[in-house]
Amino acid sequence: MSGMGVQLATLVGVLVVLALIVMWLRRASSNSKKKAPQSVQERLGMAEAPAVAPRRQRQKPRPSAPVKKPKPEPEPEPEAEPVARPAADAESTAAYKAGLAKTRGGFVAKLGKLFGKKKIDAGLLEELEEVLFTADIGPKAADRIFQSVKGGLSKDELEDADKVWEKIRETSNQILNIDATPVDFSKKPLVILTIGVNGVGKTTTIGKLAAKFRREGKSVILAAGDTFRAAATEQLEEWGKRAEVPVVKGKSGQDPSSVIFEAVKRGVDDKLDVVICDTAGRLQTNAALMDELKKIRRVCDKAMPGAPHETWTVPDATNGQNAISQAKTFKTDMEITGIVLTKLDGSSKGGVILGICDELKVPIRFVGVGEKIDDLRPFDPAAFVTALYEDAGAEAA
Repeated sequence: MSGMGVQLATLVGVLVVLALIVMWLRRASSNSKKKAPQSVQERLGMAEAPAVAPRRQRQKPRPSAPVKKPKPEPEPEPEAEPVARPAADAESTAAYKAGLAKTRGGFVAKLGKLFGKKKIDAGLLEELEEVLFTADIGPKAADRIFQSVKGGLSKDELEDADKVWEKIRETSNQILNIDATPVDFSKKPLVILTIGVNGVGKTTTIGKLAAKFRREGKSVILAAGDTFRAAATEQLEEWGKRAEVPVVKGKSGQDPSSVIFEAVKRGVDDKLDVVICDTAGRLQTNAALMDELKKIRRVCDKAMPGAPHETWTVPDATNGQNAISQAKTFKTDMEITGIVLTKLDGSSKGGVILGICDELKVPIRFVGVGEKIDDLRPFDPAAFVTALYEDAGAEAA
């Protein structure tokens, strides 16, 4: 090959190399114009934010703990108004009025004559004191009523019979309204022990109580704890038939504690509502018989811890002030929780109920105002006072 040919071939080779370099450069330039990888926004199909300087992001305030609003100051309570005594029930008042007929003819009638005078003179207080202290309401109750009139009324008010009657009724209500816990029938069974002297009507009272509780839908069982008097067991059985309640009895002369134990255990086992225990009548001065009652209490507690839950003494209204001393002795030995006053309708000494409440500070649970089965009524102090003094002045006039 000539020199010129060599030069030509070399030139062609250089041109080829240059062409290749140009092609490579063009391809590199083309690739550089391709888009950069998509941002997160672009991948999600979102428009890219304009290229502006980012603003300083405002920081959100941190949530603070909820601020507790101060509790509003309690408004001052209004001054307590005197609690009004419950109004007397009309039905109870009518029943008491019938049962208190003889009592209203006694010391209440004397008070009516005293205040029925057209003119009440200065000797009124002396006469009032005599009437109250000769009544069968007990010396403490008599003095309390007397002092309330003497010290609670002005001279002008003493000349107003209505004012005097109002003060007597008010004080009598205060005496009878004993602050006591209601009978708790939530105990199953509620064990009631009844005690009292001979002849007060205790067994009859138990029968009437059983009939009352049965009418109220309670299940009842009776314990014939007077095992020394056969007639007492027979009488209680008769009441059990009338009230449709079972009677647990023992043999004549049997330890009364064992009979009462059996009755309480049966009440517990059969899940009954009430067990009422009769006991033999006894004089409050007989220490041996009073010890027997204490034994009965211990036996009740063995049969059912906490029993008896109620211990009720049953005084007779016809005994007058002697009923107060009987009840006081029973309370000393037996922790009396209630009183059932019988034969209120058969005596002019029904005012003894004031003396019993004032001396013992024990609530009257029931009063007997007649011989019918429903004549044993829950005691209502307001109805009793209303029936005792209502229209007494008008009747005396």
